Amino acid sequence: MLAIFAVPTFAAKAKIGELAPDFTLTDINGTTHNLSDFSGKTVVLEWVNPECPFVVKHYGSGNMPELQTGATAEGVVWLTINSGSPGAQGDYDAGKANAWMEKTGAAPSAYLRDQDGTVGRLYGAQTTPHMYVINPDGKLVYNGAIDSIRSANKRDIPKATNYVTAALAAVESGKMPERTSTQPYGCSVKY
Repeated sequence: MLAIFAVPTFAAKAKIGELAPDFTLTDINGTTHNLSDFSGKTVVLEWVNPECPFVVKHYGSGNMPELQTGATAEGVVWLTINSGSPGAQGDYDAGKANAWMEKTGAAPSAYLRDQDGTVGRLYGAQTTPHMYVINPDGKLVYNGAIDSIRSANKRDIPKATNYVTAALAAVESGKMPERTSTQPYGCSVKY
């Protein structure tokens, strides 16, 4: 007997150079956030799964917390989003997510849960981490990997080109990033 499994597909509505689709999510402290609330600001969207080895690489090394701290100090809004379905690997409740953030030094503007995957699918988030940069005009200017070396090895971070840092620097200068799209790498989002 032949079994056929259908894999759901979806077309992301987030397109480079176009307005980033608005969304509403509640953070782990109970505060509701709308992307449109951050009009006029640069926004980074970071998809996360605290148990993914690639996420562990960037948090355990201090790389992601340093990026978050530096960006938010410059007025960037950094939204960390977990689109893991209920009970999936890395789907942390508020208490566990707060403990993880404290342990790793995570410093996003907010940690948002997207358990039904609506926002992840809207943006086409594929991996953890999967990074997006939205300019102050509300346009998506970067979609892809955090950096140029696709590995879970912390030692590769200093050798890699950080695409998010480059995108943020371009936005700060009023330009489009040199690379607007790259292939994200990491664990699949656990929809």
